[in-house]
Amino acid sequence: MAELMTRLGDRSYPIIIRRGLLAGLGGEIRRLSRGSKIFIVTDENVNAHYGAKVEKSLQQAGYITGSLVLPAGERTKSFANVPVIYDALLDFGLTRRDMLLTLGGGVIGDVGGFAASTYMRGVAYAQIPTSLLAQIDSSIGGKVAVNHPRGKNLIGNFYHPTAVFIDPDALITLPDRFFADGMAEVIKTACVKDARLWRLIGGLMTRAEMRSDMEKIITRCCQIKKEIVEADELDKGERMILNFGHTIGHAAEAVYRYERYTHGEAVAIGMSLITAHSEALEMTAPGTTAALRKVLRAYDLPCGLEEGADGAALVSSISHDKKNIGASLYIVLLKEIGQGFVYETTLPFFHFLLPNGSDI
Repeated sequence: MAELMTRLGDRSYPIIIRRGLLAGLGGEIRRLSRGSKIFIVTDENVNAHYGAKVEKSLQQAGYITGSLVLPAGERTKSFANVPVIYDALLDFGLTRRDMLLTLGGGVIGDVGGFAASTYMRGVAYAQIPTSLLAQIDSSIGGKVAVNHPRGKNLIGNFYHPTAVFIDPDALITLPDRFFADGMAEVIKTACVKDARLWRLIGGLMTRAEMRSDMEKIITRCCQIKKEIVEADELDKGERMILNFGHTIGHAAEAVYRYERYTHGEAVAIGMSLITAHSEALEMTAPGTTAALRKVLRAYDLPCGLEEGADGAALVSSISHDKKNIGASLYIVLLKEIGQGFVYETTLPFFHFLLPNGSDI
């Protein structure tokens, strides 16, 4: 068991990591919420595994419960689903004394958190992430958002949860593709901030090998994320380091309408392509790309775009990236494994993605 505290003054909140936590969630929530009602936003896949267990625990703790089950998948992270959540909350009679729970992966955490941040000008909510990606990254830091057809996470807010409850046992039911999806973010974290974590995951090349170290890996990633958030809550400086691979990754997701790649797969492609380019420009230590791609392939993550990918569309999508500030675009590169840095550039940096480039 681990308990970390994200220290943000009056917005501080705990991150509790414990195997079997879902079965006792009601007691944990009771320490935080004086209200009588809890509303759960989840998806079809997660609900089938954990919905009844969580509701039973909450009811045993004395709460009146309600839930909304949304379709699984990135397309659910749409503004069109936000009024659906509002309607469900109004029908349930959720007040500002009560609490909303997001039970699921990053999609549910983002769309549910965005709804919580705007319903009645903000109601308390807690994140219960059930995917590896959400447990080690998206549930922490207060970023909530929905996608826009022209780009990922373009409609969003900073709104911190009351708590984050992580049960590593929830990963048991996670399909292999989505375990790999989360591993892309673990790899990202190690690449930009922790060579020791990189060595650990580099020696555990299969999901089975990682099982006994999973709680340690989750805790270390959460610790890194919360420390970065504490230093740069609004993503204007150091926190940008966590965007390694995301500039190209978000563009790939948008160009393929969130259907071709999972978020982690797209980030893996982004990390691989940007590192190959920066290494060719002698901005990154020789051999870094090969080392990165070896680990990505071990988790069945892609290292490049499919043949015939529309490089012009990717560059156009990058031009709408929310990390554009004025004429500048802030991207993340590696000096070497374990040491990332934010680099200020402009859109032509990504012209290597165009059809006459060498990386596609």
